[in-house]
Amino acid sequence: MRKFEIISKRQFDSDFNGYNIEYNDIMLPKRNTKYSAGYDFYIPFDIVIKPNQVVKIPTGIKVLLNNDEFLGMYIRSSLGFKYNLRMCNQVGIIDCDYYNNISNEGHIFVKIKNEGQEDVVLKKNDRYVQGIIQKYYIVDDEDNEYYDKRIGGFGSTNKGEDNNER
Repeated sequence: MRKFEIISKRQFDSDFNGYNIEYNDIMLPKRNTKYSAGYDFYIPFDIVIKPNQVVKIPTGIKVLLNNDEFLGMYIRSSLGFKYNLRMCNQVGIIDCDYYNNISNEGHIFVKIKNEGQEDVVLKKNDRYVQGIIQKYYIVDDEDNEYYDKRIGGFGSTNKGEDNNER
C-alpha cells in the first residue's frame, strides 16, 4: 500500500514550534494532471529565501511505501529554471523504512538553497517540491545478514564515526 499521511499532532507540535501555522493547514501532496509522475508538495507557510540562504522546511508529511520502493524528492523544475533554487542534497531519497521511525515518525523535511541573485518568495500552499514514487532493485547474491532495522531518522543508516549527518 502506498499513501501520504499528515504527521501526528504531537510530531507537528515538535517540528513546527515557532512557525505560524495550524495543524489543519497541512495539505497532502497530489498530482495535478492525469499523467504527472510527481506528487506536488505544498509549502505550509510563507517564506522568503534570500540569495545564498539555505532553509530547512518541514513538510508535515510522511509516506507509506511498498518494500521495494522509495520516494525521490525533487525541486519543481520551474523553481530551478526561473529562480535557481536547488535542493541541498540534489535529490532526496525517502526509504520505505523511514516511515514511522521512532525519532521523527518519518516526517519529510526539505533543505533548499537559493543560488540566484534575488529573493525568492514562496507563499503558503505554493507547490515547491515534488515526490516521485520509484521502484528499486537489488542484486540477487546480496548477503543481507548484516542488515539492521532502522530506528532513527536522518542519517540513521550511517553508523559510528562515518555518520556525517548534522
